[in-house]
Amino acid sequence: MKTRPLFAASLLLAALNSAGAQPGGAAAPAVPVDVPHIAFDKYTLPNGLQVILVEDKRLPLAAVNVWYHVGPANEAPGLAGFAHLFEHMMFAGSKHLPRGLADRLLEGAGATDSNGGTGYDSTSYYDTVPSNQLELALWVHADRMGYLLDVLDQKALTNQQDVVRNERRETVENEPYGIVEEALNHALFPPEHPYYASVIGSHADIQNAKLADVREFFTRYYGPNNASIVIAGDIDKVKTRALVAKYFGGLKRGPDVARPKIVTPPITAERRLTVPDRVELARVYMGWLTPPAYQPDDAELAVAAQILAGGKSSRLYKSLVYERQIAQDVDADQDARALVSTFLVEVTARAGHTPAELEKAIDAELAALREHGPTQQEVERAKRQIETAMLTSLEQLGGDGLADQLNHYNQFTGDPGYLAKDIAQLRRITAADVQRAVRTWLQPTHRVVVAGVPGEPKLPHDPPAPKPPKTAKGEKSGINPAEAWRAKAPKAGPTPELKLPQGEAFTLANGLTVIHHYNPALPLVSAELVIKSGADSNPLYLPGLAGFTAQVLTEGTAKRSAPQIADEIAQLGAFLEADSGTNASAVSLLSLRSTFEQAFAVMADVALHPAFPSAEVERQRASRLGELMQQRDEAEAVASIAAAAALYGARHPYGYGQLGTEPAIRAVTRDDLEAFWRRHYVPSNAALVVAGDISRAELKALAESRFGAWRGGEAPPFSPGTPAPTRARVVVVDKPGAPQTALRLVALGAERKTAQFPTLEVMNAAFGGLFTSRINQNLREEKGYSYGVFSGFRYHRAAGPFSIAGSVRADVTGESVAELLREAKEMIDQPLRPAELLDARNAELLSLPNGFATNADIGASLAESFVFDLPLDYYRQLPAKLAAVTAEQVREAARRYLDPQRLIVVAVGDRKRIVPQLEKLKLGPIEVRDSEGQLPEAQRGQ
Repeated sequence: MKTRPLFAASLLLAALNSAGAQPGGAAAPAVPVDVPHIAFDKYTLPNGLQVILVEDKRLPLAAVNVWYHVGPANEAPGLAGFAHLFEHMMFAGSKHLPRGLADRLLEGAGATDSNGGTGYDSTSYYDTVPSNQLELALWVHADRMGYLLDVLDQKALTNQQDVVRNERRETVENEPYGIVEEALNHALFPPEHPYYASVIGSHADIQNAKLADVREFFTRYYGPNNASIVIAGDIDKVKTRALVAKYFGGLKRGPDVARPKIVTPPITAERRLTVPDRVELARVYMGWLTPPAYQPDDAELAVAAQILAGGKSSRLYKSLVYERQIAQDVDADQDARALVSTFLVEVTARAGHTPAELEKAIDAELAALREHGPTQQEVERAKRQIETAMLTSLEQLGGDGLADQLNHYNQFTGDPGYLAKDIAQLRRITAADVQRAVRTWLQPTHRVVVAGVPGEPKLPHDPPAPKPPKTAKGEKSGINPAEAWRAKAPKAGPTPELKLPQGEAFTLANGLTVIHHYNPALPLVSAELVIKSGADSNPLYLPGLAGFTAQVLTEGTAKRSAPQIADEIAQLGAFLEADSGTNASAVSLLSLRSTFEQAFAVMADVALHPAFPSAEVERQRASRLGELMQQRDEAEAVASIAAAAALYGARHPYGYGQLGTEPAIRAVTRDDLEAFWRRHYVPSNAALVVAGDISRAELKALAESRFGAWRGGEAPPFSPGTPAPTRARVVVVDKPGAPQTALRLVALGAERKTAQFPTLEVMNAAFGGLFTSRINQNLREEKGYSYGVFSGFRYHRAAGPFSIAGSVRADVTGESVAELLREAKEMIDQPLRPAELLDARNAELLSLPNGFATNADIGASLAESFVFDLPLDYYRQLPAKLAAVTAEQVREAARRYLDPQRLIVVAVGDRKRIVPQLEKLKLGPIEVRDSEGQLPEAQRGQ
C-alpha cells in the first residue's frame, strides 16, 4: 500500500538494511557469543514456498510476513512502477475475499502493522494479529497468493491506478525535494535499467497498465515458489506447520523465476544537474554506484556512511552544521540492493548558503576520508551504533521488525539466521577497510551531483485518467482449482490472556517518580526523563520556548561540551535526544545493556546540569529558523499548524506548532531558556521511566546515584487558557501550483482524562481511524480522490483537537470537503450497524498488545500514565471499557464532536484552483492565512 522512500528515514533504519556481511568470498567470521540467538525452523513446501517459523512468547501476538522475490527489477519496459501498482492490486480482492473484506476482517480481529511495501528487489505483505487469529491471517494471504485472478476486473485496476497516482502526487510531486530525488535516480542509471525510475513509477506508465499486464505479472512472479513466509510470535510450531500446509500446500507452483541479470554501466565521468523545486533551502545530493547487498565493501560503506553523517558525532555534522554553520542537516546512506547499491550523501543548506559552498565542504571531508582514513575510534563508534540499531529492529515482531528482518536475510543470503554472522562481520571491520572502500568506490569522477534549488518545478506530465475499457467476457480465470472449504473464514482460537505491562513505581526522597518495567528479551534498555511541561507551558509571547529549551540541553553541560556529549554517547553505541511535545518534554536514551550505566550518566548530566552556552543557543536558534523554513515547504505540516491556529487562536499555547514562530525564535534569550528549565525541570514535575534489561534494584541504585541529589521547587500550575477559534468556517493557505490540497477539518476535542476516551476511540475507528473507516473507503477506495484520509483525537491535558486529515487531488478539493461533511452528518443521523460497531470495538481492544512491543513503546505508555495522571494499571482496565461501548454512546459522541457546523475547514493548496470550489459549498467567508498559520498582520487582534 505504501512505497519505500528513496532515502531511508533515519540512519538507524539505514543501518539495518545496509550493514551487511558477505555470504560469499571471505571466510565467515566466528559467531559472537553475546548476540541474541533467534531460534527458527526453515523448510520448503513441495510447491516451492519457503517457510520460516519463530516462537517468541513475549506478547500474545503473531506476525505474518510474506515476501515475493519481485520488484521493479522485474518490470517490463514502459511499465515503470508496475510492481508497486501490483502490490496495491493484491489488496483489491480475491476469490473468497471480495474487495474490502480482508481488511475489515483483519482490522476487526485486532490486526496492526497491516500493509504492504515495494522495494526494488522484493514486495512484502504483512500483518500482526492476536495469536488466536493466526489462521485468519494465513487464510487471507493464501487466498491472495492462489486466487487473485479469479476475480480480477477493470474496476479494481482503475481504482488502484487513481490511488497510486494520488500517492505519487503526495509523496513525490507535492513532497519537498521529491522530484529532485527522482532526478538523482534518473542520473544514476540509464533509462533501460530497472532502478532508473522511482519505485512508484510515472503517471504515464501507471496509467498504461492493462488487465493483461496484471494477469501476466501475477502468473509469472506470484507463485509460491517465488515467495517466502515468516511466521513469528506466540505460536505452536507443530500446529503452525499444519496450518501452512492446509492453506498454502495445495497452491500450484508457478514458473521458475530467474533472478534478473542486469549489467549496470559504471559512471566514468561526473554527472551534474540542477533541479528547481518548491523549497526555501537548497540541497545537494551526491550519489555513487556501489557493490550489491552483502558483497565485499557493502558493510564497510555502511560504516563509512555512519562516520560521515551518523548524527552529531559525524564528520559532516561537525564540520558543516556545527562548526561552519553552512548546513541545516546532513545524511548519508549505503542503500543496499540486489543488482547494485547506491551510496548517497544529502546535505541541506542554511539560508544564505549555496550548493557550491556545500559541495566544496563535502568534497573536503570525502577527500580527507579517502586520503587519511577514519580513526579507529570513529570506526568503533559507528559499528556500535549500527549494532544497537540492528538489535533494536528485533524488538518488534511485525512491520519492519523481526519477521521482516528474517525474510530480508533469507532473500539476500539464504540464511534467515544471518544476524550473528552479520554482526560478526561488522565487528571485524577496521579503519583500513573503510578507507579502502571509500577510495575504491567514492571517487569524484564516478558520481552524480544534483542541486535541488528554490524555483518553479518542472513536473512530469500528469495526464487525465481515460475512460476505463470494458472487461471482456471470460477474462476471469484462475490458476488454482476451487476448494469449497476456502470460502469460509476460519474461527478464532481460544482467546489468549491479555496481560499488558503496567510497570512498578517508586519515589525518591526528592519527589522524583521512577517507573520501571523489566524486559530481558533483548540486551537493550530504554530510559526517558519525562517533564510534565511541554508546549502547553509556553508563555504566549514565546511560543516554541519548551522545544527550544529541550533542544539546547544536549548542547553542553558544566562538564561536557556539545561535541563531547555526541562523541561519548556514540562511542557507547547509544542514542540520546531531548525534545518537547504538547504536553511534556523529555530526555530520552536508548542503549545496549552493557553500556547503559555510562550512557545513563551522560543523560543525567544533560538533564540536570545544562550550561546553556551562548554560542550553542545561537547555533540552535539558526537551526530552528532553518527547521521553520523547511516546515513551510511541507503542505501537511502547514495544514496542521494553520488548523491549530484557527482552532485555538493566538492567545492559547495549543495554537502554535512546536517550533513556534519566527519572531519568537528570534526573540528568545539565553535567560529565557534557563528560566524555563529552572521552573519546569524539577523532581516534583518529572518521572524517570525505564524499560528493558535492567532489574528494579539496579535501576533504583542508578536513579539514587544520578538523580538523588536533584533539587527544585514545586511543580508549576497548569493553566493553558481558553480557546478562541476563528469565526471563519474555511481557512486557506496558498501554495501556488500544488497538485494536491492538504486538508484538515478540525473541532475542539477532549482531554486525555475524559471518561469518554473508550467511546471516542471506537467512534473514531469507525469514522476515520481505520483503513476500512468510512471516510477512507469513500475518498480513497470508492472515488480515488486521495491516497488516504483519516481522523483522530489528539488528547492533551486540556481539550485537544479532533482532526480529519488527508491530501486530495486539487481538482476535487470541494467535492472532498463536501463528502467529509456528509460522512460526519451520517455518523450523527444513524447509529453504527452492529457489525460495524463490533469491528471498531474489536479493532481498538484486540490491537492493544502491539502497543507494547518495544521498550520504547512500553516506556511511552508508562510515561503517558504519569503525564495525564492515569493509574499504572490503566491499560489493564481499558479492554473491559472498550468492550462495553454501545452504538448509542458512539452516536452521542458523534453529536458532540462531529457536528459539521462546528468543523473548521483548512485547505493548503493552489488558491486559484481551490477557492472557487470551496465557495460553491457556501460555508461562509474564506479566511486566508500565511504558511505559519497566522493571519496577515493587519487582521491580527481583530
